[in-house]
Amino acid sequence: MDDKSNLRAALSALTAFFVYSTHDTVVKFLGGSYSPVQIVFFSVCFGMPLVTFMLMRDRSDGNLRPKHPWWTLIRTVAAIISGLSAFFAFSVLPMAQAYAILFATPLLITLLAIPILGEKVGLHRGGAIIAGLIGVMIVIQPGSEPLTLGHLAALAAAVCGALAAIIVRKIGRVERSVVLLLYPMMGNFVIMACILPFVYEPMPIQHVGLLGVMAVFSFIAMLLTISAYRAGQAVIVAPMQYSQIIWAALFGFIIFGEAVDRNTILGAAVIVASGIYIVLREDGGASEAKPVLQSRWRPEGIMPRVGPMMRWQKQSRRH
Repeated sequence: MDDKSNLRAALSALTAFFVYSTHDTVVKFLGGSYSPVQIVFFSVCFGMPLVTFMLMRDRSDGNLRPKHPWWTLIRTVAAIISGLSAFFAFSVLPMAQAYAILFATPLLITLLAIPILGEKVGLHRGGAIIAGLIGVMIVIQPGSEPLTLGHLAALAAAVCGALAAIIVRKIGRVERSVVLLLYPMMGNFVIMACILPFVYEPMPIQHVGLLGVMAVFSFIAMLLTISAYRAGQAVIVAPMQYSQIIWAALFGFIIFGEAVDRNTILGAAVIVASGIYIVLREDGGASEAKPVLQSRWRPEGIMPRVGPMMRWQKQSRRH
C-alpha cells in the first residue's frame, strides 16, 4: 500500500475514534441520570435497524446457527458484560481515566492469545504486557485511594472486550458475520429487557433523541473503521485508537469539568507505549497470529466490530 492509502486510512481512523469519543461523551452525560442497563437497551433498539440494513448485503448462503455454539455463547456473554461495564465506567469515572484503563485491552488480547490461539509470547511482548499492567496500576492507585465500582467496571470491560475480540480472531474465518453481529445484539436486547423494569426511569424526548444520536455515531464510526482497515496497513490504523485519550481529556474538561491528574497521565503514557510496542512487534513478524493487529479491540458494545469478520470470510471464499 502506498503512502497516500496509509494517510487516508489514518485520517479515517482518527475521524472514527473522534466519533467514538463523542459517542462515549453522550454515554457519560446520560449515565448521570439513567442506569447503564436502560442506556444499553434503548441503544440496541436504535442500533439494530442500522446493522440489519448493513447485513442485508450479506449474500452468503446459510442459516443463523453458529458453527461454534460454545465460542459464540462465550463471546456473546463477554460482549454483553464488556458493553455494560464500559457504559457504567464512563458514567462514574473521569473520561480520561476510564479510557486509560480500557487501553489495557490490546495487552489482554496478547495475553489471551496464548491459551486461545496457541500464540507464543516472547520476552519483548511479555515485558510490554507487564509494563502496560503496571501502567493500569498507576492509574487506579490501589491502596492509596479506594478502588471504586467504576474502576472494577473498566477493568471488566477491558478483560471481556479482549476475550470477545480474541474469539472473533479464532472463529471469524468460519462463522458468518451475521451470526457474530446479531447474537451479541440479541443477547443485549433480551438481558437488558429483563432487567429494565427494575431500573427504568422516564426519559424526556431530548434524551431519547440522544440515544438515537449514539446509535448513529456508533454506526458511522464502525463504517469509518472498516474503511480505514481496508485502505491502509493495520499497523498504521491500530495506534490511532489511542487518540481517544486526547478527546476524553478535552471533552471531560469542557463538558464535565474534569481535571486529568498526574497518575492518569503517567499511567496512560505507559499503557499506550506498551500497546504501540506490541503492535510494532506483531507487524515486524514477532507474532504469527497477530492477535492485536487483526482484532478490533475497542470494547464490545452496541455495534460489534465487523471489519475483520467480513475480511476473513472474503479471504476464505477466495481459497
